[in-house]
Amino acid sequence: MTPIDAKRPLQLNDQGQLRHFLSLDGLPRELLTEILDTADSFLEVGARAVKKVPLLRGKTVCNVFFENSTRTRTTFELAAQRLSADVISLNVSTSSTSKGETLFDTLRNLEAMAADMFVVRHADSGAAHFIAEHVCPEVAIINGGDGRHAHPTQGMLDMLTIRRHKGGFENLSVAIVGDILHSRVARSNMLALKALGCPDIRVIGPKTLLPVGIEQYGVKVYTDLAQGLKDVDVVIMLRLQRERMAGGLLPSEGEFYRLFGLTTARLAGAKPDAIVMHPGPINRGVEIESAVADGAHSVILNQVTYGIAVRMAVLSMAMSGQNAQRQFEQENAQ
Repeated sequence: MTPIDAKRPLQLNDQGQLRHFLSLDGLPRELLTEILDTADSFLEVGARAVKKVPLLRGKTVCNVFFENSTRTRTTFELAAQRLSADVISLNVSTSSTSKGETLFDTLRNLEAMAADMFVVRHADSGAAHFIAEHVCPEVAIINGGDGRHAHPTQGMLDMLTIRRHKGGFENLSVAIVGDILHSRVARSNMLALKALGCPDIRVIGPKTLLPVGIEQYGVKVYTDLAQGLKDVDVVIMLRLQRERMAGGLLPSEGEFYRLFGLTTARLAGAKPDAIVMHPGPINRGVEIESAVADGAHSVILNQVTYGIAVRMAVLSMAMSGQNAQRQFEQENAQ
């Protein structure tokens, strides 16, 4: 993980503004708070009769998904459209790369389309960083999820959800439950919660689904669900990612649900006003009971709504950072 995160200065321009959005690692608390504040202001746009602002008028946002997604791709499309950008969505997993084209060659062909921003989702950790290193200077790169590494906009929409329902982070206990090993969402959430001042971050799961050295994130590790959920304010359930697993990590999905599935009875161990979150898609009866997913504690659908606002914030801030960088370079060249 270190070789990837060592590249994080790529994300900021010379004035400390957002230039690319690749990972939450190393980003200052002030910048994360600015993203949340900007997203808050965009929530009002979604309630209007005309759901558009002109901030990215004349700009082209290209969604480049090397890995299948519905929720992330759709919310990025809506976010760009609400900012008045032109949007192109490419499902590259069924296109050139399946015919043997390299990531570098695909990048060069996309650059030829004269897009101003690429939203990239890729199965390989570090793909978004690679593209940001090699893309022409006028293009901003947003990481829509890369391998097991990072999903920074999901992390920030989760933070916005928590802030809107709990008011802040300084006195919270947050539990992240399930397949921590394969989850880029878990990593982004741990980094964001730590940066925003959450004092009690817990990860809960079977030993086979907990990464070695996870304590470096400043979290408490539990292998017993009841113990880990005791008196927490927020429960973030994770999808069991069978597609990323080698054999032998779990005896069965039924056994996982018996020990780590979130049921009404188990949720009773959390605080009475605890909220339940899930990045989706939900596997009902595997990591969460339907009565919980659809119940009064659930804010899962709110997350989707907040996701559009967060992605609007990131797109607009990254484009502003790119414009400011170009102006800075032009002024210094004179």
